[in-house]
Amino acid sequence: MKRTSLFFAVILTALTAFSQSWVSDASHSRLGFSVKHLLISDVTGNFKKFEVKAASTKPDYSDAKIELSAEIASINTDNEKRDEHLKGAEFFDVAQFSKLTFTSTSLKKISPKNYKLVGNLTMHGITKTTSLNLVFVGKTTNPMNKKEIAVFTLKGEIKRFDFLVGSKFPAAMVSDEVEVNANIEMSPVE
Repeated sequence: MKRTSLFFAVILTALTAFSQSWVSDASHSRLGFSVKHLLISDVTGNFKKFEVKAASTKPDYSDAKIELSAEIASINTDNEKRDEHLKGAEFFDVAQFSKLTFTSTSLKKISPKNYKLVGNLTMHGITKTTSLNLVFVGKTTNPMNKKEIAVFTLKGEIKRFDFLVGSKFPAAMVSDEVEVNANIEMSPVE
């Protein structure tokens, strides 16, 4: 009986040895986007306040569960007047829909560092399944605090009309396609 208990304790320890929860480092991460203006010019921006949380039991993160949330009011396109317009009822309607969220439903490993991330994106009160490309850039130890960090990039495309964001503005004025690009530095939760 003692041997069986010891065996299960060793197995449980092995299975949970890597189990980690991670959170994004706000000062070293960026959640950005890009849209076309008048079919030719790129307008870029980002969300200044966002957080990514992840939990994984495997060293290659292939089983990671990922959650992202961003405060729409933190949108920044380097143009205050445009930012206020984007926060208003004609686009994001921050008064009614203050956050966007993404919750992963699957993570498929494509190659050693490339993954297909699928999940539910909720924006402007609408939830849609969204597929994004996730790249595990690597891990290192921060020399300042001696803690491990992991870095990921995230890229993909969403359609703003799917979420009724700025739906009265035609694609010839502001593209329907929104390129998402993020660089996320994660640290283990202690």
